[in-house]
Amino acid sequence: MRRFVIGALAVALPAGAATPLPPFPATRAVLDGYVRSGRVPGAVAAIGVGDQPTVFLAAGRIAEETAAAPAGPDSLWRIYSMTKPVTAVAAMILIEEGKLRLDQPVADFIPAFATMRVQDNPQTLESHPAKAQITIRHLLTHTAGLGYSIVTKGPLGEAYTKQGLVPFALDERTEPRLRTTRPASLEAFANRAAKLPLVAEPGTRWSYSIGLDVMARVVEVAGGMPFDRFVQTRIFAPLGMTSTFFTVPRSEIGRFATTYGYFGDISVPLDRADHSVFLIRPSFPYGGSGLVSSARDYDRFAHMLQDEGTLDGVRILKPETARLMMSNLLPPGVAFAAPDGTGNPLPAGGGYGAGGLVVTTDRPNGARKGTYGWAGIGGTFFSVDPVRHRRVVVMVNYLPPGKWPLQRDVAAALNPELKAFP
Repeated sequence: MRRFVIGALAVALPAGAATPLPPFPATRAVLDGYVRSGRVPGAVAAIGVGDQPTVFLAAGRIAEETAAAPAGPDSLWRIYSMTKPVTAVAAMILIEEGKLRLDQPVADFIPAFATMRVQDNPQTLESHPAKAQITIRHLLTHTAGLGYSIVTKGPLGEAYTKQGLVPFALDERTEPRLRTTRPASLEAFANRAAKLPLVAEPGTRWSYSIGLDVMARVVEVAGGMPFDRFVQTRIFAPLGMTSTFFTVPRSEIGRFATTYGYFGDISVPLDRADHSVFLIRPSFPYGGSGLVSSARDYDRFAHMLQDEGTLDGVRILKPETARLMMSNLLPPGVAFAAPDGTGNPLPAGGGYGAGGLVVTTDRPNGARKGTYGWAGIGGTFFSVDPVRHRRVVVMVNYLPPGKWPLQRDVAAALNPELKAFP
């Protein structure tokens, strides 16, 4: 691996690369500008075109301290909801193997979901019997009617918090309080979630949810092993993703970024690497938000999706299964609507596949029809264009993600640069 430094920007190129300086100067300038202006201490982008060597653009450091390590392809970042596509791939593996069906009732694997109820209105917990069963499709596409502590308001949102249905780790200060009520296993979590009313009838509305966390429990049951072991043995190990963790080893603290929170225009460290909550084993492996990863590792995951289920001779999914995952799986009459505060620049009205959005028509911001991707609440995002064989992964860690328009700015710079490639 050869490494070059251009101003504040460090660029890693694969050994044997023909050109000492990489392409994508406009995208480099965006990352460099974010660091120079103090909006982020560091950022890394992984950009792939076909099966050419990935270009890694890295700016700044993994923390604000001058002694912090430079950001690079192997720096570790909290990817939060970019865990969801990983959980979706686990589900698609089981669908391909015939152990799950897309429209199979979840109650076949978690009996507590057999008799669900639906909220009468958002101001009360009064409810009526659901008209339909929740299916695997509904969990994968956030159309099950389940809530989410980060978006659900009113009495139901309060009930989610009171019942410990918060499958999310923020920092060492809040984690002890959350653990007093959070279930200690995926099984207990899923069973407890089934006791609360739904926000909508299954299959009738897109509503951001704990669906992928419940899906992780389904994977355990259908896959016959703990969820974290399943994704390690069936996804991470085959793809050579050696820097993706539910619990970060203490030996890796030196490359682990700090998360910053913005209060107005003032940033404060929320989760320092050496005291991170991700150094502690979670209550259970969170299928919706639990992973820490590197740009190099997640690029391998995205590359596998771009190549329709295979990478370097290893097959994770059949092409038809990968295409199904990245197609619009929403029930008829349901449209995707980006949740508030995520920083997601795509407008409402698109599609949603398994664990990620699907662009159904070319967008003014350059997003092309067929593109699949998702983002994390810590500012990370990725997209895969399997039609034109493009992919991008961007790693940062700051909250809230909508504080800076990084996703929009990267897209504005990168999309024109990608047009240079056939």
